[in-house]
Amino acid sequence: MKATQNTLDKLEDILGESGYVVRYERGTFQSGWCILEAKKIVVLNKFLDTEARINTMLELIPQLNIEIDKLTHESQKLYEHVLANAVLV
Repeated sequence: MKATQNTLDKLEDILGESGYVVRYERGTFQSGWCILEAKKIVVLNKFLDTEARINTMLELIPQLNIEIDKLTHESQKLYEHVLANAVLV
């Protein structure tokens, strides 16, 4: 995947369509992110650059309970691609 703002926006859309809120905050995160499961909030370190944000999302998305039925067709394809690549790693 290319490290562009458009790619990051598409990954954020997957989370947003599934009911998660993505926030960029300052803090001491071990892996650059934290999840508040009960509230469906994903907090990413705001000091990460675009490429690091994308890599963090690619690491994070397979761990979340994403409801694929709520995703648009384009988001479903990207989500399946993210899952396929996560299994290979």
